[in-house]
Amino acid sequence: MGIGDADLHKPFIAVMGPFGELTPCNLHLSALADSVKNGIAEGGGLGRESGMSMVADSLSMNHQGMKFSLISRELMADSIEAVVRGHSFDALVGIAGCDKSIPATLMGMARCNVPSVFLYGGSALPGRHAGKDVTILDVYEGVGAVLAGTLATQDLTELEQCAVPTVGSCPGQFSANTMAMVAETLGFAISGGATMPAVFAERHVLARESGHAVMRILESGAPLPRDLVTRKSLQNACAVVAATGGSTNAVLHIPAIAHEAGIRFDVDDVAAVLSKTPLLADMKPGGRYLAKDLHAVGSVRVILKQLLNSGHLHGDALHVTGGTLEDYVSGAPDPDGAVVRTSAQAHAMGGGLVVLKGNLCQEGALVKVAGLRERTFTGRARVFENEESCARAVNLREIQPGMVVVIRNEGPRGGPGMREMLGVTALIYGQGLGERVALVTDGRFSGATRGMCVGHVSPEAAVGGPIGLLRNGDTVTIDAVKRTIHVDLSAAELRRRRAAWKPRKPYATAGVLAKYAFLVGSASTGAVTAPHGNS
Repeated sequence: MGIGDADLHKPFIAVMGPFGELTPCNLHLSALADSVKNGIAEGGGLGRESGMSMVADSLSMNHQGMKFSLISRELMADSIEAVVRGHSFDALVGIAGCDKSIPATLMGMARCNVPSVFLYGGSALPGRHAGKDVTILDVYEGVGAVLAGTLATQDLTELEQCAVPTVGSCPGQFSANTMAMVAETLGFAISGGATMPAVFAERHVLARESGHAVMRILESGAPLPRDLVTRKSLQNACAVVAATGGSTNAVLHIPAIAHEAGIRFDVDDVAAVLSKTPLLADMKPGGRYLAKDLHAVGSVRVILKQLLNSGHLHGDALHVTGGTLEDYVSGAPDPDGAVVRTSAQAHAMGGGLVVLKGNLCQEGALVKVAGLRERTFTGRARVFENEESCARAVNLREIQPGMVVVIRNEGPRGGPGMREMLGVTALIYGQGLGERVALVTDGRFSGATRGMCVGHVSPEAAVGGPIGLLRNGDTVTIDAVKRTIHVDLSAAELRRRRAAWKPRKPYATAGVLAKYAFLVGSASTGAVTAPHGNS
């Protein structure tokens, strides 16, 4: 193993990540791990590398493989716990680059509660097509445009070939970048890592410094992950999601991280922060800018400083760099006025995400309002029992303006796995329907989704939630201003339908999908798996 006798007296540090050749998000992480280990060695420790299972949303989209994406979050968190505790590692540096590996790493750190530092792999640079920056979202929407006859197949081919020119995660304020900012805000990551592009050579400097940082924490004994994950820091994390118009997936992951730290923090706690936080950043998909643009004007620290100055952050939360979050953001530049605005000039109050409640989702649902022109929608339901049946209808141009498209049986237990619906939403947007239709699901959406799209409807259809009682033609009203979603049915009619409702046959009766369906809890509490998950 290349370990000498003297090495046995050094602290052993686990360096873990989803290393491999599966996605652009993680292709370069092994090289970063080498730099982390160099930093650990310079601090007197011995870094030992270990991989973990990973399923990325980007390449499991729009087919049955997406059922495994959210499940992989649990697999990775379990991997960290098993390796760190099974081999009695003294500390941990977690490296991650995709939507689920970031929250999984933070969850594993909170479980193990050994000295820990997080390092993000960074986002890809955008491509250029027809004189503008493009990302993978443009490709998805381009498929819809081809189906609608507004984009030539050759143009789509050119778009596909240039949209992801480098390694790294999707460059908009999609799930990976959102969660990287959450990691930095919670205090797990050192400065700049959440926004620095993956291909910047300086990222290897960050990797070495992450190795140095974990050795400092090991020597001092603090702060440990459960010192970092507190009710105050979780509220800070929600605020940065709201202020950047971040991914709806964060509302799954933040409660899950809290759960691993022994803190009850559910969708209502998230909603309380979202409702009072200003939207400061103009980030794609709802806005104009990418992670590289935010990095150029000072990184997420610019946003955090504004939120702190306007009273939307707890400055006394701790940080791995030493001191508090207030110390961490001191000296950050002022907003540039374009990528980031001041709190006084916010795009909107109430942030970029809204939690909805009503007779269709007593436990809550979620809609991203950043970039929405209209925040209310009323229409007749067109009900689909799964994503595939809806995708077929979209491909056949059966979706018409004014419809509320309902996709059910895609929740954490019903899917199982709570699939993303970017394939469907991008097709709808690409066909020019945009905000002319709404989509409601007990599944979830990609951080790249835009439009009137309501996800995380809880309770889900599989456990008898009201979304499972909807029928074609029912009138559904979404009001993101009042934060409500209702179906125009009386309580008596809903009771009558519920009495006649029967659960569907499980999708899987063996293997990891069946295990997950048995253990997973509601999306409103983070879709965590635990012995009490179904209670």
